Amino acid sequence: MDTSFNELMDSKFQNLYDDEIQKNFNQNPYLEDFVHAMVNIIIKYMKNCHDRSQKVIEFKEPHELNELINFDLEEKPENLAALMGYCRQTLQYCAKTGHSRFYNQLYSGMDVVSICGEWATYEIAPVFLLMEDAVLKRMRKLIGFHDGDGVFAPGGSLSNMFAISLARYRKFPESKSKGLYSLPRMAVLTSNHSHYSFQKGVNFMGLGQDNVFRVNCDSEGRMSISDLENKIKGLLSQDIIPIMVNATCGTTVYGAFDSLEEIADLCQKYDIWFHIDASWGGVVLFSDRKRYLMKGVHQADSITWNAHKFMGCPFQCSAFLTREKGKLQECNGDPVSYLFQQDKLTYDVSYDTGNKTIQCGRRIDAMKIWLMWKGKGDEGFAKKLHHAYELTNYLIEKIQNREGFELVHQPTYVNVCFWYIPKAIRNLPDNEIKKTKLSKLAPQIKAGMTKKGSMMVNYQPVDDKVNFFRMILINYDTTFEDMDFTLDEIEMLGEDEVTCVAKPALGPKPI
Repeated sequence: MDTSFNELMDSKFQNLYDDEIQKNFNQNPYLEDFVHAMVNIIIKYMKNCHDRSQKVIEFKEPHELNELINFDLEEKPENLAALMGYCRQTLQYCAKTGHSRFYNQLYSGMDVVSICGEWATYEIAPVFLLMEDAVLKRMRKLIGFHDGDGVFAPGGSLSNMFAISLARYRKFPESKSKGLYSLPRMAVLTSNHSHYSFQKGVNFMGLGQDNVFRVNCDSEGRMSISDLENKIKGLLSQDIIPIMVNATCGTTVYGAFDSLEEIADLCQKYDIWFHIDASWGGVVLFSDRKRYLMKGVHQADSITWNAHKFMGCPFQCSAFLTREKGKLQECNGDPVSYLFQQDKLTYDVSYDTGNKTIQCGRRIDAMKIWLMWKGKGDEGFAKKLHHAYELTNYLIEKIQNREGFELVHQPTYVNVCFWYIPKAIRNLPDNEIKKTKLSKLAPQIKAGMTKKGSMMVNYQPVDDKVNFFRMILINYDTTFEDMDFTLDEIEMLGEDEVTCVAKPALGPKPI
């Protein structure tokens, strides 16, 4: 996989084109060599992701990428060597999300077994339906659903949209045939810190974004139960029908877990569909130590759980699960005789899942998570979670005992939010001037680390708090030494930025 190998493969395929490898597979002299060469490119990328001497990203501006890579599609085909070159360039300039210092998103790391499961996936095979059934059944058991149902969806946003659709159908079954015309105004309630997909979902379904009602949160990012009930009462007094309350387990920024038991009680009291967005936090169900964070989860009507986040599946792998069996098919099903025949003689038609979703053709997402789960067992995911908490606790202690660093709040999960306050503004009074300077600093430090390629850490403001860093600690390859490096790097970049700003502009003296 060194330069000489690449040169050998490039020379071999310089005069070969797509149509040469698309025919006569059993006797094709080029097929195996081409596939092996492409796999070797990917393996090299995977190894680079686990090499701390490699940059997390080889950052280029869009105009630079346009100069480096020929993105234009043309009439004539290019040779196979050129295609391999494009693959190398693509991997060279994309972020190494498997790198131990990639803390930017709610996913990081690289599970080799799951990647192999992704490669092995192909369409139309009954074995995949049984894998999907096994995975969803295990998830429901962890949740505490005794029966229930489920389906894989193309992402957590779509899973949350499925929940809104089921909530509307449960309250107004006639909506499936008659639509919105004869229905009253409906509302969805979710916290100020919940995912933006609920805004998108109600817009897509024709309910209108003004009908998502945001519930206040406490200082730790958890939904206020008193404000939730007040908003429910207020809506009912205006003849607006609350059809769903969403609770979040693992908010995007703080990693907060809403109080499920209290929310469940209110939903039961007011006859409202109770959905839980556990896209990020569902993994705590594997841990006897942390499961308490989702106490009451079994009372939900539906749950979103993204295996492509903490669990480490390749994108995308999102499960939507329901407590009651049959609701998905009732809401989404359409008895199309040319697809979903009920008189098949070859197998039990209850395994047909196509009528449970709004899609027709579906990507097979089950094999990669099934294979990964086989390799890890429940205890493997618990082990990964406990490692992440060890990193989290270590980083919290370092921040609390290091001058210039300040926690935004005390973390519950593996999201660690903090400010770096440079020496030049450290002793300023806590007024708008200091906040403005601090808010501008985080984007500058982020730009510095990205261009340097040393690491990637996200930042954002929340409520009245100006821009702060948010570390996501889920990569099993990340170490305590990486935590030390990260704080050192942020401090160095922060002090450099302040120094650069403080320097007078160079140029001729004014006359």
